[in-house]
Formats: sequence, C-alpha cells, structure tokens
Amino acid sequence: MRNQFRVHAALFFVAVIYAANYSLSKDVMPRYMGPFGIVTLRIVGAVLFFSLVKYFVAPQDKIIGRADNLRSILCGICGIGVNQLLFFSGLNLTSPISASLLQTIAPIVVVIASAILLSEKITLPRVLGIAVGAAGAASLILSRNAQAAIYPHATLGNIFILANATVFGLYLVLVQPLMRKYHAFTVLSRIFLVGAFIAVPFGWREALTADYASFPLYIWLEIGYMVVFLTILAYLLNNWALKYASPALLGVYIYLQPVLAVLIAVSLGKDHLTWGKAGQAVLIFLGVWLVSQKPKGAKVPAVPLEAVQD
Repeated sequence: MRNQFRVHAALFFVAVIYAANYSLSKDVMPRYMGPFGIVTLRIVGAVLFFSLVKYFVAPQDKIIGRADNLRSILCGICGIGVNQLLFFSGLNLTSPISASLLQTIAPIVVVIASAILLSEKITLPRVLGIAVGAAGAASLILSRNAQAAIYPHATLGNIFILANATVFGLYLVLVQPLMRKYHAFTVLSRIFLVGAFIAVPFGWREALTADYASFPLYIWLEIGYMVVFLTILAYLLNNWALKYASPALLGVYIYLQPVLAVLIAVSLGKDHLTWGKAGQAVLIFLGVWLVSQKPKGAKVPAVPLEAVQD
C-alpha cells in the first residue's frame, strides 16, 4: 500500500512538473533567452548528470552491437535533440494551453508507428480514434482567436508542437528494446549525449550571449527548474515509477497533464480557456482514448514513461 502511494505521488509530481513548464517557460523566452538556448542548458545539464551517475551505478554496462548503437542514435535524435528544439520553438510561438493539448497526440503516433514498424494490429476503433484526434489537432492548429495579437505566429508554433509530438511518438517505439535490455542510466546518458550533438550547434550562441547579469532571481529559479526538475528529476521519477505502474495508470496521468497545464496557465494569467479550446480538447482526448484501446487478447506493451514527455 505504501509503495502504491509512492507511485501515485511520483506520477502526480511529474505531471505537475511538466504542466507548470508550459507557463514558466513563457517568462524566460524570448525576453531573457531564446528557445534554443534553453534547450542547450537543459541537455548539457542532463548529459553531465546522467553520465556521472551512470559511471557510478552501471560502469560496466555498455550499448553493444551495430543495431543497438544505431537505435540509440535515432533515439537521441528523435527523443532529445529534434524533439526539444521543436517543442521549445513551438511553445515560444503559441499559447501554453494549445501546446499542452497538442502534446497528447503522441500516443496516436505511437500506434501508427507500431503498426508500421512492429506490425501491430490497427482496429476500427483505433482508425476512428486517429481520425477524431487528427480533426481536433487540425482544428486547434488552424483556429484563430482573440489571442492572435499576443501570438501572431501561433499556427507555426502549433505545427512545431505537433511535429514534436510526432517525433516523440516515434521515439517511444524505438526506445523500448533499449530500455528492456540495458540499464536506464546507460540509455539516458547515451541518448542525451546524441541529443547534445544535435541541439547544441543550434543553441550554444543563445546560451553564451544571454545577458545573465540582467536576470532577476525568479528567472534564475525558472531556468534551474527546467534543468533540474523538468529534465533530471522528472526522468528519474518516471524511471522508478515505471517498475510498478501499469500502462493504464500511466495513461491517466498523461491525460492529467493538460488539465493541470490549463489550471496553472489560467491562474498565472498566461492563457485563457475558451469554449473553442475546450471542444478541441474533447476531440483530442476522445481520439487518444479510442486509440489506446487494445485489441482483445493483445499484450499491453510496457511503454517507458520517461519518453512520453519533454
């Protein structure tokens, strides 16, 4: 019972961490630092931390074989480098609520990628779910509302977020064999290192030229939050919870994140919830729910939760 409470507490805490990021990031970018600079700080911090921990907890564990090394490179590109560049570029241009809703498209991409790469069966409810979810996402991406003056490039930002969810859905499928075969810190240190080679060339200039002397205390705290909590702590808690939590329970907390993001964004005055966004959210949630229904007799894969977020 105590361990079950800890799992729920860990998953809820991770959901809050991710949900708060949608609003807190708005304070930092683009006024104090560009999106690529933030990505650079996050990834470099994670590379240093996970590589150091891996040295102590799994020094002999190494990814071997051409196939696994190639897979780890693809995971680093999709799950870390390209994923984070797209996410923060999109969040910089669109509203926190829109970004959080579009993120839930990732499970739909997982089903499509699994069907293509793993020959997993696509049932009629799943086809319907893909269509409904796509309709909700398209409606959200193309909609224009009263916040158009605040986010004049919201459509482009929404497209970036959708692309982010797409490459992350692909990463979900690619990373499963590695997580099952190697120590978690071995995989994390490798994919973050690969991600650094992708992201740092885009963001090092923004990270180095930022006027750090002008940063107020709350900006320093929010940057620290994104490096320590959003990147390192969330990955650690997710890895631990994955040992005890069922895929169904993980799904509940994935749905909870945009709800928390809406509450946080509205309470901080970063965004406004409209009836239009509420309707788009219903379509997306319905589509994801339909897609998540497994065919009768099918085994439920152990999806690594740390790959479900940014």
